[in-house]
Amino acid sequence: MNVNEPMLPPVRGLIDRDGGLVEADQRLYDLNARAGGAIGLPLAVPQIATLVHLAQRLGILVSRGIVAADGDEDLELWVRAQPETGPSKAPDGVRLTITGWRVRAPWYPGDIANDRASDFLRSEADWLWETDSALRLTFLSITAGPRYGFDAAAMLGQPLTRLFILGESDGGAFPILGGLALQQRFDDQPARIRDSARAVRLSATPRTDASGAFAGFVGAVEMLDDAPVAEPTPSTDATISAFAERLDQALRLPLDRIIANADSIHDQSEGPLRQDYADYAADIASAGRHLRGLVDDLVDLQAIERPDFAVLHEFVDLADVARRAAGLLQVRASEARVRIDRPGFGETLAATGEFRRALQILVNLIGNAVRYSPTDGMVWVRAEREGGIAAVIVADQGKGIALDDQARIFEKFERVDPREAGGSGLGLYIARRLARAMGGDVTVDSAPGQGARFVFTLPAA
Repeated sequence: MNVNEPMLPPVRGLIDRDGGLVEADQRLYDLNARAGGAIGLPLAVPQIATLVHLAQRLGILVSRGIVAADGDEDLELWVRAQPETGPSKAPDGVRLTITGWRVRAPWYPGDIANDRASDFLRSEADWLWETDSALRLTFLSITAGPRYGFDAAAMLGQPLTRLFILGESDGGAFPILGGLALQQRFDDQPARIRDSARAVRLSATPRTDASGAFAGFVGAVEMLDDAPVAEPTPSTDATISAFAERLDQALRLPLDRIIANADSIHDQSEGPLRQDYADYAADIASAGRHLRGLVDDLVDLQAIERPDFAVLHEFVDLADVARRAAGLLQVRASEARVRIDRPGFGETLAATGEFRRALQILVNLIGNAVRYSPTDGMVWVRAEREGGIAAVIVADQGKGIALDDQARIFEKFERVDPREAGGSGLGLYIARRLARAMGGDVTVDSAPGQGARFVFTLPAA
């Protein structure tokens, strides 16, 4: 069979939690064997093994085009690495689906390299970074943190803005925004390393997947000072606020279009389409929604940290808000096989606050409970009043939160386990800030292995 035939069926394989090849279709088996591997041994094709490791580390689907050497030829492959989970949702290996499988002429030094721009960046860099399409860090070329003031391994899977505080250029612009909006190279982006406040300059070139869609940045860091700075510059908060505002303006409309078009392709509304292409479109839409969620979080962060931020104080039926929030998350819960037990339609709970912000808080709390619940688990949502306090309690059957982590999860960009699939680490920070602005609070009561119980309170009306 000709390996260049575009309609070849997908090639599938299964990798165990230790990186060993458990099963493989014939083409993957033969390619791995030619590279020196075998069933039961670690994958011998480095490019595929790297994607498997990345999917295991981040706990998310990784879908990317690669080029792998096969003797004197190069193979162009499109690899989807999907983490598998066991009954307890612990990592249980990675399932591979490989399509494309085209032979191309190998690259020789006399050829014109498409990634010449990336080569220039690398040659001038102090160290390197890469992100996925949602601007989460997937690679850092440094392995230790003392010199730069952060733990490189802990940054993988975190948003780019967890590592860097981005600043304005001399012309008052953010070069990274132009790079994101136009999906092109950007240079001279001022920034500081968040944990040490050391000044750096960022540059990056975009990368695309096999379908030509934006797949992230390959970037370089130029260190601008020789020693850590004791404290961040006073303009840090203003810089974050300006960046969030411009990020919202530059990205929201393009992201909405990307998501709408990808959903249309996935639904095959314009006619039949190969299933693997439809699946790629679903991946694009999912990544777009994740990035849009990050934009929303940054905009909210910018709003709540302004000195003039204020909320409305109006009548709110918290039981009704809880029912609405649970309804908005019903599809996600059904897909995860999690049941939400919400207040009955006859229940009411009068409180004082802002309806929109209360709904935002409960969508975050119930969404987290669904995300961390086991398959066939239950999330309980209860509305109660005690004296002058109106409360909504959201309880799940997840793995729970250790006492040492319970304060940390309400801080900016903090998550209990960054390797797990999840949000930006801003949701709970924003939720608590909003609740306290309305005269209430968000608290947690949990223990490892006993689930988590979040309580959202407002003044009773």
